[in-house]
Amino acid sequence: MLVRFGVSLEKELLSKLDGLLRAKGYTNRSEALRDLIRQSLVQEEWSQGKEVVGAITLIYDHHKRELVNKLTDLQHDFGELIVASQHVHIDHTNCLEIIAVKGSPVRITELADRMRAIKGVKHGQLSMGTTGKDIK
Repeated sequence: MLVRFGVSLEKELLSKLDGLLRAKGYTNRSEALRDLIRQSLVQEEWSQGKEVVGAITLIYDHHKRELVNKLTDLQHDFGELIVASQHVHIDHTNCLEIIAVKGSPVRITELADRMRAIKGVKHGQLSMGTTGKDIK
């Protein structure tokens, strides 16, 4: 069931919103507002400690001594969180690892932080997601 409501915005802010919507390919303001609300709800799930999902993305130099072993050991230490992982060879030196996780936001964040802190990891990103149970 849809409910209509009015929103008042300053003209300049509305103009910026419309420009952003066009750039991102939204066909209407309603869908963009729904996405913004859902994004806030996902952040709320993470802050409340609900079961969440996410993806940890790492770029690293696989030639760094013991790096791969340290990453593997951490994945085993946090095995209850890891749903799947994918390893991609970007070039002769660099690898991309994508680790799908599900569980406690505190533990997922701890895992991501510890992985990013390993010497040889060039970039690490935690993408927060939702199980979808509480979001329509």
